[in-house]
Amino acid sequence: MSTVSSPPDQIVVLHDVSWETYAHLLEDFADSSTPHLTYDRGTLEIMSPTAQHEELNRTLALLVEILALELGLDIRSLGSTTFRREDLERGFEPDSCFYVQNAQAVQGKTRLDLAFDPPPDLVIEIDITSPSVRKDPIYAQLGVPEVWRYNGGELRMSKLEENGYVTCENSVAFPLLTARVLSEFLHNSRTTTRPELVGSFRQWIRTARAL
Repeated sequence: MSTVSSPPDQIVVLHDVSWETYAHLLEDFADSSTPHLTYDRGTLEIMSPTAQHEELNRTLALLVEILALELGLDIRSLGSTTFRREDLERGFEPDSCFYVQNAQAVQGKTRLDLAFDPPPDLVIEIDITSPSVRKDPIYAQLGVPEVWRYNGGELRMSKLEENGYVTCENSVAFPLLTARVLSEFLHNSRTTTRPELVGSFRQWIRTARAL
């Protein structure tokens, strides 16, 4: 088994890892929010998020929750839940994820099986440190319709099409919302209080809906 580490040792990649080993690690970390594990046909990425990573992730997830409340949408927030398909030998744990269009399909379920249940409608990734394992092919094969990536300066929205993910300006799950607007609010979150951020975002939503 070979190991590759990327400075500052927030990401470790293991090669030639069996599905059984991956499954055992998931069991060992079942009650922990960290680290995040990504598995792709024998390659295992172990990522321990930094404080900056987690703050941005939680801020973005908060904005999604506020948007859903303002729009009167019943969504399911499943955080960094593990999603896996043994038959495909792939699995991932997003920074955050939401069921929006398929919220009712998973309501009340305590365990999800992607062989039968839909994948999350929206996956959020904070890419402060570049991942060593390309996750888009995993998301695509497991059928995730929409992915948001934030690199600390710009948010990019992508939607799943026949040949993979393509960049889109407006969200699929929340058509009112654009990547530019979210980028601005994430940037402003560094210098504003939480009440100020929430208040200004609520006001933007109400104004945008009235147009």
